[in-house]
Amino acid sequence: MKVTFLGTGTSQGVPVIACGCEVCTSADERDKRLRSSIMISAPAGNIVIDTTPDFRYQMLREKVGHLEAVLITHSHKDHIAGMDDIRAFNYFQKSAINIYATEFSQGVIKREFAYAFADFKYPGIPEINLKTIADEPFDVNGLMVTPIHVMHHKMPVIGFRVHDFTYITDANYIAPEEKEKIRGSKILVLNALRKEKHISHFNLEEAIALGKELEVPQVYLTHISHQLGLHEEVSKELPAGTALAYDGLSLEI
Repeated sequence: MKVTFLGTGTSQGVPVIACGCEVCTSADERDKRLRSSIMISAPAGNIVIDTTPDFRYQMLREKVGHLEAVLITHSHKDHIAGMDDIRAFNYFQKSAINIYATEFSQGVIKREFAYAFADFKYPGIPEINLKTIADEPFDVNGLMVTPIHVMHHKMPVIGFRVHDFTYITDANYIAPEEKEKIRGSKILVLNALRKEKHISHFNLEEAIALGKELEVPQVYLTHISHQLGLHEEVSKELPAGTALAYDGLSLEI
């Protein structure tokens, strides 16, 4: 199984236009961060977590020719806005794409992409089969996925564990019983927005501490705003077993 980081950045804390700071002007490709998403490539096929506003470019950059399913962490715009571009896979695969999301996120998806669910479906719209994520592990084309319920301030968000790999983005609180679902993972991907505390995201210190608490041997940090700083400089501050993820990074799990 291979995991590819499609994006490791965030809209949070980033100006509408480049601000001229050292991150925005960095020549290091690891500082060029699209909105956070990953792709799991396994015998079950290609499974993407979140369709960001950068979804189309991410798929083109990674030369993804087939898509089996999408898992949605939550319904904020920076995690679902690219869903319309699923239509390209519909066209070539001649089939709808299964989208796994909570009932709440499904409600937002139906509102944001109402034309995909209308009684009269205009030719060429995205073809979507909504599948409900609840509390129990679920099967995605033979791949067992365990949902992990976390909090993004007051908003419930879903993290995912597949085998020994866990992915969590947009969180600043994880209940003790949900932490137990993570424990035993060999790799944990966790959001770390910036060094300063934030109302709805783990900061760098909190993310590092959580990785140590759960005794995960390798932690990758994602959902990084430009406020965190340069990849090369921040990497020097990190303890062993913790690293910044970057767009295009691939891991064999």
